[in-house]
Amino acid sequence: MTQFQLILLLVAVVIFAIFFKQLFSGNYPKRGVDYEPATPNQEPFKTDSANSAKIVNSKKNRINQLLEIAKDSLDKDDNIEAKKALESLLILDSNNIEAKKMLGVANLNMNYYPKAKELFLEVLEQNPNDDLVHNLLANTLHKLGEDELAIKHHKKAVEIDSTYAPYYFNWANTLYDMGDFKNALELYKKAFELDSNLEDAKKMIKELENGQN
Repeated sequence: MTQFQLILLLVAVVIFAIFFKQLFSGNYPKRGVDYEPATPNQEPFKTDSANSAKIVNSKKNRINQLLEIAKDSLDKDDNIEAKKALESLLILDSNNIEAKKMLGVANLNMNYYPKAKELFLEVLEQNPNDDLVHNLLANTLHKLGEDELAIKHHKKAVEIDSTYAPYYFNWANTLYDMGDFKNALELYKKAFELDSNLEDAKKMIKELENGQN
């Protein structure tokens, strides 16, 4: 055997030794293994944005649907149906200001004055400059016999929107029930001045003016 053949033999022996060492040690490359769950139920973390968006849109659609049911029910004076729809809506969205406002109206219409008061106060916490709710709260407080506080909210409604005739009319009604006929007359006149279609205001003006004669 020549020296060159001896070198080739030694090289071959070394190569085979390395191969068999790798084979039996298990440190050879593996194919087809991307993920092995630690437990049978474990799955890779993934974000399904499309599914999340679908859930959000479904919730929004349901909220809008319940709002429409409530509005339609209030227009038909069906306060019970409106109340059911709005209470369901507030389970989905507890801070929905429009739902709270309408639910307050439904409770006011049903003479549930304490609950109406609670809801209107919650709305004003979220939006202190809602003139309509100040007016509704004033009417509710008047029904509860809290007339001094009612007047404060009547004033606030007019302060925010001084062009809306019903605010003056409702304020006048509170003063009339309190026996303050002089100031009630002035407010009825203001209401009629802003809206000549307010026949009730015209009627009260005539009554109070005749009473002063």
